[in-house]
Parts: sequence; structure tokens; C-alpha cells
Amino acid sequence: MPIHYVYLVIAILFEVTATSALPASQQFTRLWPSVIVVVGYCLSFFFLSMTLKVMPVGVVYALWSGLGIVTVAIVGYFVYNQKLDVPAVLGMGLIILGVLVINLFSSTTGH
Repeated sequence: MPIHYVYLVIAILFEVTATSALPASQQFTRLWPSVIVVVGYCLSFFFLSMTLKVMPVGVVYALWSGLGIVTVAIVGYFVYNQKLDVPAVLGMGLIILGVLVINLFSSTTGH
């Protein structure tokens, strides 16, 4: 796996961690969940910027946000007991399909 994909995966993991900690921060009134949110987003953007050395911003953002959306929904399901209806699952399936199309068929991903 090329290093820019490793940076992208790390950026997604930090973004998912930060976003998942948002409910626990209770509108930034709880210290440690709030620290996780701020540090997680800062690290996510740092690793996202490393990915941008090789890949175009539009493709990077599509992959980062799309995979982040799906992963946060999965975390929300298991951690916060947030249920997803059929349209939500179908929509997320389309996001995953879009990520696959970009990675398999686009020449702009820096393969």
C-alpha cells in the first residue's frame, strides 16, 4: 500500500475518533472528550495534508469524507445504539460504491 494511502487511512481514523467523541463532549462541557475531539481533528487534518502531496484535493476529500461517514455510522450503531433505516444503509452503500469506483477506475488517485 502506498504511503499516501496509509496517511489517508490514519486521517480517517482520527476523524472518526474525533467525530465519535462529539456526543460524549456534551457540547464541549466535558474536558477529556472535548480534548479527543480537538486533537483528533488536528491530527486528521495533518495526515490529510500529507495525502494531498500526491493526490488531488477533490479525490482525497471524497475518500476521506465518504469513508468517514460510513465508519462514523457504524460506530454510532455500536457505541450510541443509533439505528439506521433502509434508505440510510442504501445511501451508505452508494458511498462505498463511489469510493470503489474512484479507487479502481480513476487515474487521479496516485496509484
